[in-house]
Amino acid sequence: MTSALDTGRCRPYRGKRAVDLLLLAGVAVPAAVIGAVCAVAVKLTSKGPVLFRQERVGMGGQPFTVFKFRTMVHADNPIFPDASRITTVGRWLRRFSLDELPQLINVARGEMSIVGPRPTLQYQVDRYDDRQRLRLSVRPGLTGLAQVRGRNSLQWQQRIEYDLEYVRTQSLLVDLRIVLATFKPLVTGEGTEGHPTDDPLAKDQ
Repeated sequence: MTSALDTGRCRPYRGKRAVDLLLLAGVAVPAAVIGAVCAVAVKLTSKGPVLFRQERVGMGGQPFTVFKFRTMVHADNPIFPDASRITTVGRWLRRFSLDELPQLINVARGEMSIVGPRPTLQYQVDRYDDRQRLRLSVRPGLTGLAQVRGRNSLQWQQRIEYDLEYVRTQSLLVDLRIVLATFKPLVTGEGTEGHPTDDPLAKDQ
């Protein structure tokens, strides 16, 4: 029997956008309050803009601008920064993944989903083979299967495999399970440190 990954006919499940909007409406008020506190903390403790903007690759390979709270000093920072470039507030924002809150704007704009593969950079997408490109069949997400199974502690290839598993098995129930499972790593900070050693850029360095 041919799987969805084999045929390349993967698509977001019917009603996924409505689920995103319902979840977004449910968290809008607390997210706005927490986000305001984060924004003030960033502004008062380091020079530079509150938000960090970066081009990522979304569904269908379309580029879009992702938003985060700035966690590094305002300068030309490498993709893999050392600890000295991360601000004091930035460490706390990263520890609890609060730097990702502005991506709710991306969800509202339809560029991202609540659940899906994390949005990647173009240099990473350039290294995908045909099978891995199926990762782009759905909108990138705030959280996903790879995020609740290890996040940054995972090797790059394992992350992609989890993302492809999500593409293959996605459903309303799967999304709700992932959302619930996200609370543990948010509270514990599990997997927030480090970067995969087999990331394509790391291989070139």
